[in-house]
Amino acid sequence: MSHSETSSPTEDSFISHLVELRDRLLRSLIAVAVMLGILCLYPGPGEIYDILAAPLTSALPEGTKMVAIGVITPFMVPLKVTAMVAFVLAMPFILYQVWAFIAPGLYAHERRLGIPIIVSSCLLFLMGMAF
Repeated sequence: MSHSETSSPTEDSFISHLVELRDRLLRSLIAVAVMLGILCLYPGPGEIYDILAAPLTSALPEGTKMVAIGVITPFMVPLKVTAMVAFVLAMPFILYQVWAFIAPGLYAHERRLGIPIIVSSCLLFLMGMAF
C-alpha cells in the first residue's frame, strides 16, 4: 500500500502544511544567509561593528579603549553584530513569509490587513531597536 492509501485527508493536509512551513522557514534562512554574505563581503563585519560601536567609543575617557577579554571575542563579536544586522535587513522578507503562511487560513476582510501589519511590524521593530 502506498502512503496515500493509508493516510486520512486530514493527515495529508497536516503534512502539506508542515512542508509549506518548512519551505517558508528555508526561504527566510536563505534570505538571512544572503544578507549575511553581502554584509561580510561589503563593508565587512569590522566596519559594521565600528559604526555601531562609535557612540560608545566616543564616550570613553581619553586614552582608553574597549578591551576584549575572551580569546575568540575579537572575531566573534563583529560577526554576531553582522548577523544581527543581516537579520534586521531580511526582516521584511521574513515577515512576508510568515504572512504568506498564515494568510490562506484567514477571511478576506482579515487578509486586507496584511500589508499594513507587515509595514507597521517592521517600523515598530526598528523603533524598538532604536530605543
